[in-house]
Amino acid sequence: MTDRSSILITGGVGFVGSHFARMAHEAGRRVVILDNYSGGGAAQLSSDIPIVIGDIGDVALVRRVCAEHAVGAVAHFAGKIQVGESVRDPQLYFDVNLVRTLRLLAAVRDAGVHACLFSSTAAVYGEPTRVPIPETERRQPVNPYGATKLAIEYALDAWCHAYGLRWAALRYFNAAGAHPDGTVRESHEPETHLIPLVLDAGMRLREPLTIYGTDYDTPDGTCIRDYIHVQDLATAHLLALALIENGQTLGPVNLGTGHGYSVREVIDAARVVLGRDVPHAMGPRRPGDPPRLVADAARAADLLGWTPRRSGLEMTVEDALRSRRDGLTQTRRLA
Repeated sequence: MTDRSSILITGGVGFVGSHFARMAHEAGRRVVILDNYSGGGAAQLSSDIPIVIGDIGDVALVRRVCAEHAVGAVAHFAGKIQVGESVRDPQLYFDVNLVRTLRLLAAVRDAGVHACLFSSTAAVYGEPTRVPIPETERRQPVNPYGATKLAIEYALDAWCHAYGLRWAALRYFNAAGAHPDGTVRESHEPETHLIPLVLDAGMRLREPLTIYGTDYDTPDGTCIRDYIHVQDLATAHLLALALIENGQTLGPVNLGTGHGYSVREVIDAARVVLGRDVPHAMGPRRPGDPPRLVADAARAADLLGWTPRRSGLEMTVEDALRSRRDGLTQTRRLA
């Protein structure tokens, strides 16, 4: 019998995917990555992890990688993540996130892979009627990014019923932080996540931060988000993967802390950690930004036995700052 114990990690393997790859590798799992690395991030990985540069929509390539590396499960991070960009260019998002994922699912099915861990998002909920948000909340995305992720969840459920695919869709709220040793950090290009933007502005590495919208129905008028540390996310991935590899289908699972922080609160936390002010300016709302997204993560606790350990706001900001300072030092050394 063929040993199919490798994990194929695919599509937009950036911040969370790189951390998951490292954690799985350190746990003794065999890992192979297939990505085009259009958003960067490959340099953060161990040289012991094989990387295949290619398109997840290349069915022949996916089949070959699955065969050569004895793949038994796929962890898919479906690539494009910028809300504003998805509103401006929905064709790009439906192509990269949905169309190519359908090709990936066809290829891994052909290769005899029956376990899929999917990186989904709280954006599938749109503007929720209940906060904290349970998995049973209505799903009405308000932007194409969320719509593509929800469409993939529908596809996974259909693959489950028709072909026996076991799956979990881990609905992230806001991934943040960095590895405690300063590596595996956020390095999107361009950077769009709030905490690294706040820290870079505070360190005078970029222009002052723009707060997009100060008239939301929240206590201080700015958007509220549930920030979950990347190490806690990676741990949840390993726990979920073990269950689906052992025959369970989990469906959608929220990953968050159950507590939200506003943009102004994140700026205040960064000011404390940096010991200096964070220059910022006010701007208009961005299309497709819900005012409040906070997780009800009770299902993750029940199913996975998972509790966030590093996701306090100050610790998350401290880890992110350490990683950005280390990254700046490395850049200066290379220069």
